Amino acid sequence: MDYMLNLVRRHKAGEAVGIHAVCSAHPIVLEAAMEVTLAAGPAQPVLIEATSNQVNQDGGYTGMTPSAFRDFVYAIADRVGLARERVLLGGDHLGPNAWQGEHADAAMAKAEVLIEQYVTAGFRKIHLDCSMSCVGDPVPLQDDVVAARAARLCAVAERAWQAAGGEAPVYVVGTEVPVPGGAHEDLAELSVTTPAAATQTIAAHRAAFTAAGLDGAWPRVVGLVVQPGVEFDHHKVIDFRPERAVDLGRMIEDVPTLVYEAHSTDYQTAANLAALVAGHFAILKVGPGATFALRETLWALADIEAAMAGDGKGSGFKDTVLDVMRTEPAQWQKYYDNEPRRARFDQQYSLSDRIRYYWPHPAIQAAQARLLASLERTPPPLTLLSQYLPFQYDAVREGRLNNQPVDLLKEGVARVLRQYMAACMAGAATKELEAC
Repeated sequence: MDYMLNLVRRHKAGEAVGIHAVCSAHPIVLEAAMEVTLAAGPAQPVLIEATSNQVNQDGGYTGMTPSAFRDFVYAIADRVGLARERVLLGGDHLGPNAWQGEHADAAMAKAEVLIEQYVTAGFRKIHLDCSMSCVGDPVPLQDDVVAARAARLCAVAERAWQAAGGEAPVYVVGTEVPVPGGAHEDLAELSVTTPAAATQTIAAHRAAFTAAGLDGAWPRVVGLVVQPGVEFDHHKVIDFRPERAVDLGRMIEDVPTLVYEAHSTDYQTAANLAALVAGHFAILKVGPGATFALRETLWALADIEAAMAGDGKGSGFKDTVLDVMRTEPAQWQKYYDNEPRRARFDQQYSLSDRIRYYWPHPAIQAAQARLLASLERTPPPLTLLSQYLPFQYDAVREGRLNNQPVDLLKEGVARVLRQYMAACMAGAATKELEAC
């Protein structure tokens, strides 16, 4: 992927530039991400990533294969007016992640099919994640085992690219990979990856690539996943402290083709995101943080509708969502306390945002359509916008935003994504974005 290779070269030349990856399959989140990209200027692409749990050969929890997800994303880009060549597609946590309950041989065989389908479908930023243990594996896996499995999957990706044609894929590797979707347990503080551990991980992967005959692919390994000391659990954020990652940042300066990829950056402040990029964490991942903003806005719209209805109920959107989650608990039950009051609170307000799995549910989709139709017929008065959506209120008053429910929703997500875009853009480009 030429854009990513050039981005790394620019970063290595001293520009404080990066890119953020939007890890979501929600159409409103993706539309908001593309509109933020359009506003940022013609030189900016949007990087959309699907995870191995979201999208795989069996459909994942979205029901989409890699080619179906590609078509889904491109259809949104066409509707928004963003040229397809400005849409970069990536695969996140591609490896045996979705099949950890199987023995390694079986899980890796399925991971090979996964990688082949992603690359054939046009995904060109590939996170080779073999950091998780499968049945029969030790916990944790040693670096050389993780690296050998990653090289095995890279060989599959290279063959798929050569058969499909197009730009060569770029790769991200690592052994200290945060759990997708945020930590399951309460956190106090995290240990930052040491420079020695990062150096060892690079050496292990370099050796594994050479052993697998992949020396030609190694210069396209652009990202290393480490732990910079950022994470979130259900109700708490571990903020980035730049002083703790100074030595780690200095170490990567001597590796000419690599930057760091930072996972779990959701809910970091705008200043922290900029500090991450400046510290050579030039690839920032965001997922639950965007859908959390979507849920916040939907909840506010439901409260606005209820206030306007006068009976405190309106279309009952929130009750519908929570009823579905109560009767179909599979997507949240292993993460949240099952005590009813605590569970109901976490279902709505946990930063891990497991509610995001439920948005495609037919009953929820129908309730959301009723909510939005009600507010389209009778737009919220400014008084209620000020009460429940003060940032959107400001934008409406200033003429930057239409007082329509879908626009209000997208703006809720866009506020989050603009912080990432600003952190990843350097100099005058950042000032131009902030003026939008």
